Amino acid sequence: MSSRTVLSGSDIDRAVTRIAHEIVESNQGTSNLILLGIPTRGVLLAERIATVLERSYPEFAADSSLGRLDITMYRDDLSANPTREITETSIPAGGIDDKVVVLVDDVLFSGRTIRAALDALGDYGRPRAVRLAVLVDRGHRQLPIRADFVGKNLPTSVAERIRVQLSETDNDNSVVIEG
Repeated sequence: MSSRTVLSGSDIDRAVTRIAHEIVESNQGTSNLILLGIPTRGVLLAERIATVLERSYPEFAADSSLGRLDITMYRDDLSANPTREITETSIPAGGIDDKVVVLVDDVLFSGRTIRAALDALGDYGRPRAVRLAVLVDRGHRQLPIRADFVGKNLPTSVAERIRVQLSETDNDNSVVIEG
C-alpha cells in the first residue's frame, strides 16, 4: 500500500490558524461562539483552534466556549459497528441556546458523521446557527452537507484513506493519503 504525506505539521498549524480567524470573521467577533469537537481528533483540533482564538482575541475564553460532542449513539452505522466506544459529551456551562456552534472534525467524507452530530446537538439545545470546520474535505458526499471552514480540500478516490495524525494522540503531526 502506498502512502504520501499531503500536510506536514506546519501545514496543519497554518490551516488551524486560518480556520480560527475565518470563524471569527464569519461570526463578526467571538461573542456567543461555541466550539464543539467531535471525538477523537475533532476534539483535539477544536482545542487547537481555541488556543489560537485565546491568543489572538483576549475576550475569547476557551473554558467557557469549548466542548466535545459524542455522536456514537446517533450514528446510522451502529448495527454494523456496535463496538464503538462512547465518550463523554461536554457542553460549556452557558449551554448552546442562541449561540453560534462550530462543529469541528478532522475529515469530511460522506457527511454521515456530521448528520449524526446535528441529531445529537438537538438534545442539548437550539443554537442560533451551526457551522462546520474540518481540517480535510475529501469529497464523496452522500448527504447534502458542506463545510464552512476547510483546512485543505483533498480530492481522493473512494478506495483511498485519509489518516490524520496529531501529536496529542499519534506522536506525529501530518495528514497522509493511503491507498
